[in-house]
Amino acid sequence: MNAQQDHRDADVLIVGAGASGGVAALELATRGFRVVCLEQGDWALPDDFPGGKPQWELARLKQWNPSPNMREAASDYPIDVTESPIEPLMFNGVGGSTILFSGHWVRALPSDFRVRTLDGVADDWPFTYEDLRPFYDEVTHHIGASGLEGDPAYPDAHTFPLPPLPIGKYGLAGAKGMDKLGWHWWPAPNAIASRKFKNRPACMRYGACESGCPTGAKASTDFTHWREAIAAGAVLVTGARVRRLTVDNRGAVTGAEYLDRDGTLRHQAAGVTVLAANGIGTPRLLLNSTSAHFPDGLANSSGLVGKRLMIHPYASVYGTYEDELETWLGPTGQALQSMQFYETDTDRGFVRGAKWNLMPTGGPLTHTLWEPGQDWREAFGPAFHSRLRSTFGRYTEWGITTEDLPEEHNEVVLDPAATDSDGIPVPKIRYTIGENTERMLKFHVDRATEAHLAAGATAVHPIPVVRDSGWHLLGTARMGTDPATSVVDEYGRAHDVPNLFIIDGSVFVTSTGVNPTATIMAVALRAMRHLADNRHDQTTSR
Repeated sequence: MNAQQDHRDADVLIVGAGASGGVAALELATRGFRVVCLEQGDWALPDDFPGGKPQWELARLKQWNPSPNMREAASDYPIDVTESPIEPLMFNGVGGSTILFSGHWVRALPSDFRVRTLDGVADDWPFTYEDLRPFYDEVTHHIGASGLEGDPAYPDAHTFPLPPLPIGKYGLAGAKGMDKLGWHWWPAPNAIASRKFKNRPACMRYGACESGCPTGAKASTDFTHWREAIAAGAVLVTGARVRRLTVDNRGAVTGAEYLDRDGTLRHQAAGVTVLAANGIGTPRLLLNSTSAHFPDGLANSSGLVGKRLMIHPYASVYGTYEDELETWLGPTGQALQSMQFYETDTDRGFVRGAKWNLMPTGGPLTHTLWEPGQDWREAFGPAFHSRLRSTFGRYTEWGITTEDLPEEHNEVVLDPAATDSDGIPVPKIRYTIGENTERMLKFHVDRATEAHLAAGATAVHPIPVVRDSGWHLLGTARMGTDPATSVVDEYGRAHDVPNLFIIDGSVFVTSTGVNPTATIMAVALRAMRHLADNRHDQTTSR
């Protein structure tokens, strides 16, 4: 089938309108580039989200579920997860997964960029924390993050444009427990406005952040970047499902083929193409973009496209308290965070560490849910009422984001048999939790249990691995200096294809032990500023 050529002529084509795509569009459009972005989803308005409506908890289980396999919207593609203990989570639409994320706004620590040097595993990043620091600063102040300066876990007292959100009664209880143990905690930074900021109101504390912010207080990139980018001239095409990237007879990328909402195959041409489709969508497109020049997938001479998937296995340790702690009150962003056990201590039996976040536990329906392997009958009938009386408003979570080491057997491949609704091969995830991470999870679950008991919890309920927690999709097109062992350079430029850039979480060398959105956006800004500053050096010759 021949593709219909779009009439627009683009200097830069961006695939994906999420966290990194929004950063790229705003930076490049304001620098005078003709920018076109293809996004397979659509715009969402605050009133579209269920928070603040009676049915919000039910809607989050289906229409606003973070798993595309459960949500099954027209803009979604299925993911084969039969070989993974963790469900990948994402959202397709303007703003990408920032629409549904909790808003944790956490920087990686300096050690995260030097893992090989410090711990003898994985690899060092091709730049340092200090190299990325100004871009962290810029993005933090652009989006209106809320936080408190001076966290001793960091070497620099980086600032925030807004004061921290209130830690609430459950945050105060958690902090007292950590103080008893002499462990680090800090009022948590969030990409949620604590006061009015630019075009966004202050948080109303609905506690429904993970099903879309009903007021616009959360810093999703549809608010923070896309409106400004479009005003600067960027063109955003929604309902555009990219099938593959196209190349010329020299192997340079010429643009992308995509299917519009009517099923018409179109082609968007561009001088430079930027992939911002997340750690699963990006390798899917590269592997599907085979040609005579790239029989194993675009930009894949290293064989690493899709390899070294990192997901951050996540544990939840819940504590039940006698006192009413208002744990239904938002934001669902974190109240506290702790880096007490973040850095390597080899006496623990593993390397690297994890970040903790103290979270509320939502509305009544939350207390009927169960993890695979649990007896669902414990949550219904008479048990529901007794459980609700003991936990609603009195149940809080220490969540544990564990660093995931890069291992080549953890991968994204194309499913040989399944396709999406447009006939495009779907991704299949092959993922297992590594031995180092297993030991790390056990250690942190035990410590979080101690933290709850020190805070006065009457009961503790650990979930060692939460299946529906795969928000952080990283490492499948890693950056590096050697084309034999990496896919892109430190600025996201593909070693094999000089006019192709990748700027999402797939370029991560290591996963770090923190929520990655701040790092994804800082890395994207650094890469796109370098592209703009060197615009006359974007040769298409191989």
